[in-house]
Amino acid sequence: MERILLVEDDVAISDMVRSYLTNEGFKVDPVFTGKEAINRFISNSYDLVLLDLMLPEINGMDFLQTLRQNSFVPVIITSAKDGEADKALGLGFGADDYITKPFSMIELLARVKAAIRRSTQYKESTQPEVPAILTIHEIEMDIHNFIVKKNGQEMSLTSKEWNILKLFFENPKKVMTKEQIYHSVWDDHYYGDDHVINVHISRLREKIEDDPTKPEYVKTVWGIGYKLGEFK
Repeated sequence: MERILLVEDDVAISDMVRSYLTNEGFKVDPVFTGKEAINRFISNSYDLVLLDLMLPEINGMDFLQTLRQNSFVPVIITSAKDGEADKALGLGFGADDYITKPFSMIELLARVKAAIRRSTQYKESTQPEVPAILTIHEIEMDIHNFIVKKNGQEMSLTSKEWNILKLFFENPKKVMTKEQIYHSVWDDHYYGDDHVINVHISRLREKIEDDPTKPEYVKTVWGIGYKLGEFK
C-alpha cells in the first residue's frame, strides 16, 4: 500500500482528500503545518507528498527545499496560486507536479498515480545490482553465503543482526529511522517500540565494534535513528 504525506492546513480540504485517497487504497497521513510535515517525514517513509504552499510555521516552499536536501520522493504541489511564476518557482524548487485549487478528485488521483508510477519505474531502472561481497572498512559480508568476517575472522550473527547489518551496508550514506529498520528487518508495521530495535543494535555492536560504547560502524543519529559510520 502506497503511503502519502498530505500537507494541508485547510481541515475541510484535508479531510476530503484523505477520505477520497484512502478509499482508493492509499494510506494517507494528514499534517497541518510545515514544521509538523518535516517531523513526520523524517520519522516515516513515504511514496508521495501532497503539499500546500500557504502553511503556518514553515511555508510549503521552505519545506520543499528542506525535503529535497535528502529525498527524491515525488511531490505534488496543491495551491490556490495559479500564476505561471508560482508554478515555475515550485517546479524549480523540486516539485514533480503542480495542481491548482479547486481541483477535482479524479484529476488529483490521476496525477498521484502517475507520479508514483514514474518514481517506481525510475527506481527500478536505476537500481544497481547488489554485489555478492559487501566490504566496509574491516568488515566483509558474503551476501550469498551468509558469512560475515572482521579482519578475516568469521563472526556469528543472528538472522536479525545479519539483516540489520546488511541493511546498513546496502545503504551506506543513508540515515535509517527506527521505523525503516523495523519494517525492513521484521517486515511488519512499527508501533513505536524502540526496545526491540535498541536491544538488537546493542547486541550487534557488541559483536562488530572494537569498543561498543564508542561505535564506529553503527552510529546513532539522535532523534532520528542510525547510520553506517564513514571510514577514510
